[in-house]
Amino acid sequence: MTKRGGVIASEWTQAALPPLAFIALFIGWQWSTTALQIRPWILPAPTAIVSIAYDWRIELLRHTSVTTLETIAGFLLSALLAVPLSIAVVWSVLLRRTLYPILLALQSIPKVALAPLITLWVGFGLWPKILVVFLVCFFPVIVNTIAGLEAAPQPMIDLMRSMCAGHWQTFRRVRVPVAVPHFLVGCKIAVTFAVIGAVIAEFVGSEEGLGYLILTASSQSQTALAFAALAVLTILSVALYYLTEMIERWVATRMA
Repeated sequence: MTKRGGVIASEWTQAALPPLAFIALFIGWQWSTTALQIRPWILPAPTAIVSIAYDWRIELLRHTSVTTLETIAGFLLSALLAVPLSIAVVWSVLLRRTLYPILLALQSIPKVALAPLITLWVGFGLWPKILVVFLVCFFPVIVNTIAGLEAAPQPMIDLMRSMCAGHWQTFRRVRVPVAVPHFLVGCKIAVTFAVIGAVIAEFVGSEEGLGYLILTASSQSQTALAFAALAVLTILSVALYYLTEMIERWVATRMA
C-alpha cells in the first residue's frame, strides 16, 4: 500500500470510529434492557425510543422548531451585542474597569435561578426564553472577543502608528483580523450553551418546546418520549456546533 493509500485508509478508519462506537453502545443498551429485564419507564430500549419518536414525529418537529427559534434568536442577540461592547471595553479603560466586573458578577449568577425572575418580569411567551439563552451565550462571546482584540501584536500596532495610520485603520487592519478567530471560538462555545439555556427556560415556564416535552413526558412516566426529545436536543446542539464550525472555516479561507 502506498503512503497516500495508507493515509486515506487511516482517515476512513478515524471517520468510521465514532459511528461504530455509537452502534456498539446502542447494541449493548438494547441487550442490557432485554437481558436484565429493565422496566421501560426506568430505562427504555433504543428500539422503543425510535418507535415513539416516529409516532410523535409531528409533535417532536413542532417542539423542535420552537426550541430552535429560541436558541438561534438568543444566540444571535448575544453575538450582536457582544461585539460592540467588546470594542467599547477595549477602547475605553474606564469602561473596562466598570463594565467588566459587572459582567463577571452576572456570569456568576446561576441562570436556573434567573429564569423564574425573567419569566416574572417579562411574562410568558417567547421573549423570556430568548433572554435566558442570551444570558447563557453572552459571556463566552464577549470574553473571547475581548481577548482577541487585545491579542493583536504590539509590534504590528507600533508599525501602523509609525506609518501615520489612525486609530480606526489600526483597529480595522490589525485588531479585527486577530479578533475574528477568537470571536468564532466564543460562538462555538456559546451555541452549545444556547440549547441548554433554551431548555432551562422551557423547564421554568412554557407550553411548548423540547424542554417542556421532556418535563411533561417525565411527569407522566413516558420515559421513551423524554429520551426521544433528549436525542433531538443532542442532534440540534451538534448540528448548530458544526454549522458554526463551517462558518469559521469559511471565514478563515476568506481571510487567508
